[in-house]
Amino acid sequence: MPLLAAIPGIAFAEPLTFDAALQRARQEAPSLKAKALGANAARSVRGAAGALPDPTLAVGIDSFPVSGPLAFEPQRDNFSMARVGVSQDIPNLAKRHAQQARADSDILAAEAGTAVEARTVEVGTALAWINLAYAERRLAALDDVLSRLERVVGTTPGAVASGGARPAQTLAGRQAVAAMQDRRSELVSNVARARATLTRWTGDPAPEIAGPIPDFAVDAAGLRAGLDRHPTIQMIDAQAGQADADVRVADAGRRSDFGVNLAYQRRDPRFGDYVSAGVTVSLPFFTRSRQNAGIAAAQANAGRVLAEREASRRALAADLDADIADHVMHHEQWMRAQSTLQPLAEQRVKLETASYAAGRASLVDIADAYAALADATITTLDREALVTADGARLTLTYRSENR
Repeated sequence: MPLLAAIPGIAFAEPLTFDAALQRARQEAPSLKAKALGANAARSVRGAAGALPDPTLAVGIDSFPVSGPLAFEPQRDNFSMARVGVSQDIPNLAKRHAQQARADSDILAAEAGTAVEARTVEVGTALAWINLAYAERRLAALDDVLSRLERVVGTTPGAVASGGARPAQTLAGRQAVAAMQDRRSELVSNVARARATLTRWTGDPAPEIAGPIPDFAVDAAGLRAGLDRHPTIQMIDAQAGQADADVRVADAGRRSDFGVNLAYQRRDPRFGDYVSAGVTVSLPFFTRSRQNAGIAAAQANAGRVLAEREASRRALAADLDADIADHVMHHEQWMRAQSTLQPLAEQRVKLETASYAAGRASLVDIADAYAALADATITTLDREALVTADGARLTLTYRSENR
């Protein structure tokens, strides 16, 4: 065992209950980590939003003679001077506040995107866990039917030897067993595929599930009432906040920006030095062709986001109603299979077995009865799996965020 423990890649994880699988997926999903890092990046940028731009250092030579009697002899005149100065641009206060609002809306949008991805991971993990649970149940149920059929087929050689059955019936029994074993191979593959999907969400290389399959009570009215707080809608609301902030930034462009500058000018020691100071003001004279155009574009984009919100909400409501209708249908079909189809298949097996023992039925009849029982058992589990998956999808996909 110490040797196995030292081999990389071997995991000794505890079996995953439904809740444990969801918790592990929230911790391990790379897509969630990526979204969280994006939100952290947006928060980091917030500190610089609305801050003054960096000052500018300027170094140069003023009034250097290049013609006339003093050309290239700056030491002979009193105009040439070396200059060093610093300037600072000061955007108007409305623009700086709008930039801060844009940064705040970027944070909300990143957090909303994280919530949407968390919902995707949660739903994907839940459905993967449920799919694996029912894949294993289907396999166990078929194994039970197969073992019962094999016991019946095992009695055929004795019946042939005693003259109670024809030799050809042994072939029919073997064919029925082979057909059911083919179906078993398909179910084994389904288990492996379901386990691989759960690995995708949880990161566990060989997940084993444990615990009961959850029962989701679907509150249709509550789900409909909470659609406006759904992560997808909240993400669009955050995008609307970004668009509104862009409108404010564009509108602030109609106001003047300012700047200050200070310079020290050094001349020949025989002459005096200078200090210069000044203020600059931007003059947005052409607002119709410049600033107003940007404002109109930002306002149109804000309107687009609001229209997309309404379209997304309608689509979400329609999907919810359609999924609820499917859930009702699947529940009725499951009840019918559980109360009628499977009991009738079990009764047929019992009757055909009794008839076979009395010599009034052939092994072919028994094989057909067991094949029908296998079909009914798998169908019942399929329908139960649909009902459970519907409940998980409805409850987890459409529930509102409590924020």
